[in-house]
Amino acid sequence: MSEQVELTDPVDHSVGGLSGHLFRRGFHIGMSALPFVYYKLGDDIADFVSLEKMQVVSMLTLTLILVEAGRLKLGITIFGQRDYESKQVSALAWGAFAIGMTFMIIPDMPELVYPLILSLSLGDPFLGEVRRKGYDARSVFTIGSIFILAIWLSCAYFIDTKVWICLIMAPICVAAEWPRLRWIDDNATMLLIPLSVVILLVPWL
Repeated sequence: MSEQVELTDPVDHSVGGLSGHLFRRGFHIGMSALPFVYYKLGDDIADFVSLEKMQVVSMLTLTLILVEAGRLKLGITIFGQRDYESKQVSALAWGAFAIGMTFMIIPDMPELVYPLILSLSLGDPFLGEVRRKGYDARSVFTIGSIFILAIWLSCAYFIDTKVWICLIMAPICVAAEWPRLRWIDDNATMLLIPLSVVILLVPWL
């Protein structure tokens, strides 16, 4: 079996058809709220459950991993998932794991956490829809890089992300979405690869 996943129309494989696909896209975009919740409400939530903020992130990430393991054991998919996810780790689980790791690795750097997560939550569905329109790979990369650069520059304006790192990270985030591997979803690569680059660049900030 090839390690590469063939590009197909995601609507054809979505549980629930077009409605499931749109729900999945909406859920993906909804993940944009997570850094706002973490930085604005995280301390209050942690106090409410009598835990440290990092413990809450760890607990939620571990819980989702356990739930995902149970789902795979049963071989089920839910509304909005892809039919093939009955036999492999879902995009949701990969995305949640990557987001959890981002919060835990650079928790005190919102100027990087915001654009990293927003590049995934907004950039990934944007790239998918551009690709569905039939654009060639070069055009998808160019359009996607401009879109994600706008995300990073918005963070530069509102939360003082360094402009030079915005210019570096935008194309990297797009390139990180390209691997089509059966054993890891682009929800993970699109965050974990840029996160690795950011870690290398942090000493220069």
